[in-house]
Amino acid sequence: MKKSTTGLLLGSALVVGLSGCASSASTDTSSNADKAWYQHPFVCGVAGGLIGGGIGYGTSGESDEDTGAAVGATLGTVAGALLCAEPNKEPAVASPVDSDGDGVYDENDQCPGTPAGVAVDAVGCPLDSDGDGVPDFQDQCPGTPAGVKVNALGCEADLVLRDVNFEFDSATLTPQAEQVLLGVAEPLRNNSNVGVVIEGHTDSTGSAEYNKKLSQERAASVARFLASQGIDPSRMRAVGYGEEQPIASNETDAGRAENRRVELGEWQ
Repeated sequence: MKKSTTGLLLGSALVVGLSGCASSASTDTSSNADKAWYQHPFVCGVAGGLIGGGIGYGTSGESDEDTGAAVGATLGTVAGALLCAEPNKEPAVASPVDSDGDGVYDENDQCPGTPAGVAVDAVGCPLDSDGDGVPDFQDQCPGTPAGVKVNALGCEADLVLRDVNFEFDSATLTPQAEQVLLGVAEPLRNNSNVGVVIEGHTDSTGSAEYNKKLSQERAASVARFLASQGIDPSRMRAVGYGEEQPIASNETDAGRAENRRVELGEWQ
């Protein structure tokens, strides 16, 4: 067989053989230790050296066969090893994660799962401006004095719902009262594990029996409005006390106005 023919055959073998190794290596994402034996750069280098040496020998003249074989072997070894070498990979860098979207990454977030839109501090916990243990977004009584014991609503005692008034001699809420109750409903939605009692009170005008019935209807009217704002009715209890629990004198207009009220408390 002529040398040129030998070189051509060996060259074809080099291209086919090493291309197979290289393609296998390029599609393999595992480490060198996990590769098939024929995919390792060392094996590919040896194969390339043998084939390259043959090419160099087959294509050189009679006077420089040794030199041609040596040069071919060197080039074949390098080419084979490079074709099967593990490609350089940039180390994967994990992006910081903020699961609850509060602006504090999970790795530093001491209060994961904060509801959307709630203001948080540097460690990802909801703000508690008055330090009473009830976060601002659940607090019905923000600004409680330091050290004061509060209930689950964030209040020292039952909360008098100022300006929650009704049409004259009825249980129909005024538009202003509904606006006030919208502000009450939001913290209640956020404080979903707390039950509340809604208390209706009247002044002493009229009979005690009538006043008790009216106060019950007014408390129930408030509960219905809060239910329309997403507060579970099972969390609410409406109670009418009529004129039984005055907080001011019924002898004056100002006192009677204070006694006509609705209060919100924790239902335990």
